[in-house]
Amino acid sequence: MIELRPVFFIIGILITVLAIAMIIPAIVDAAVGHPDWLVFSKAAAVTLFTGVSMMLTTRSRLGNFSLRQAFVMTNLAWFVIAVFGALPFTFSELELSFTDAFFESMSGVTTTGATVIVGLDFAPPGILLWRAILQWLGGVGIIVMAVAILPVLQVGGMQMFRVEAFDTDKVLPRAAQIAGGISIIYVFLTAVAAILFWSVGMNTFDAVAHAMTSIATGGFSTYDASVGHFANPAVDWTMSFVMVLGSIPFVLYLRVIRGDLRPVFADAQVRWFFCILGAAIVLVALWLVATSLMGPLDALRYATFNVISVMTGSGFSTADYNAWGSFVLSIMFVLMFVGGCAGSTTCGIKIFRLQVLHSTARAQLQRLMQPNGVFFPYYNKKPIPEAVASSVMSFFFLFAVCFALLTIGLGLTGLDFVTAVSGAASAIANVGPGLGDVIGPSGTYATLPDSAKLLLSVGMLLGRLELFTVLILLAPSFWRG
Repeated sequence: MIELRPVFFIIGILITVLAIAMIIPAIVDAAVGHPDWLVFSKAAAVTLFTGVSMMLTTRSRLGNFSLRQAFVMTNLAWFVIAVFGALPFTFSELELSFTDAFFESMSGVTTTGATVIVGLDFAPPGILLWRAILQWLGGVGIIVMAVAILPVLQVGGMQMFRVEAFDTDKVLPRAAQIAGGISIIYVFLTAVAAILFWSVGMNTFDAVAHAMTSIATGGFSTYDASVGHFANPAVDWTMSFVMVLGSIPFVLYLRVIRGDLRPVFADAQVRWFFCILGAAIVLVALWLVATSLMGPLDALRYATFNVISVMTGSGFSTADYNAWGSFVLSIMFVLMFVGGCAGSTTCGIKIFRLQVLHSTARAQLQRLMQPNGVFFPYYNKKPIPEAVASSVMSFFFLFAVCFALLTIGLGLTGLDFVTAVSGAASAIANVGPGLGDVIGPSGTYATLPDSAKLLLSVGMLLGRLELFTVLILLAPSFWRG
């Protein structure tokens, strides 16, 4: 049996942090005289009581935190935070059902950006800030997990990014050190983003909220029209820059601080990211000009923002790209799966897996052409271990299977084909908006049945935790040890 006391102790700490975070929107609502400050106060009290109780009743040594405990903790952390994060949505003046509140909360902590709330322009400021806080916490959480936890768990090829001197039997001490450095950078970039947004015309509240959700590549906005509400080219270009910042491996920022700029430009993953991003932007912009939908400057502006938003999984929008034609929709659908760099706040398949797949396929083709030759796949000029290649191949297979099953499940709930397919893609890739009139960039998930929202919530969790982390819990042998 797995010793769960250390797991519940860590979960208690995380829930306590969440409770403290709830105090911030309570103060904001109280400052403007909105009665929802009571909702946040009560939710914070319940959450704090639960977190402290778990900590006091499960106190134990954490030095021998095992890999199986790490798997359980990772899954339980995201689920429990989503449950308690839903409390303010449930009891606020929005009066969401718990299914809707859980969906909104799960979308927040997984930085997906799908929403069921209509009327954001008139929503209480505390709720708007709480949505931003959930995504901000989810963003820093996924970076720490990607850098400190997933490489040790050897999930989907992430072992390639394993930090040297990382003791596999003692995950937490080293993870805490990494989390500290990353958190400082994350806070700094958020502050810089808020200042930039304020300087280009946003008010202070909008600047802070969008800084938190854009650096987390989350996509929650304070308006129904998303970033299109501002109708400001400076805002579009600035937010595009911030979303890209959130898509770069945060470990590289640590090296930049130490005065070493070479890894940023030498990293193959970063180069591929910008190449794919640049090619997609050029194609979409040329299409918009060729079809006379926009002039060259507007085409470049709208193409840049929306392509970056979709590929990084941010989910912001400045226009309804459903009206741009099937060519653009095809590009956007493919970009949903691509994602950004490993070790960033982005989601999707990740660039490095595409590189491993490409290199492995290339080596296989060379072997077919020269059967007596010896060829090895390479990543960043280093041979790819067979275990990594196998893990990445398995990830692609499971990703396709989960996407197919999720699409079929959504179809069974009564959704049309476009909504089911794009909804499944958006959930498992943690993008947010789908395609079509229902859940497209100009729509919401509010009209979907509860069964579809629960399925999509499962899809968000699967995608955010890289599939294997969740699916391994279904294996009986995992629990038997």
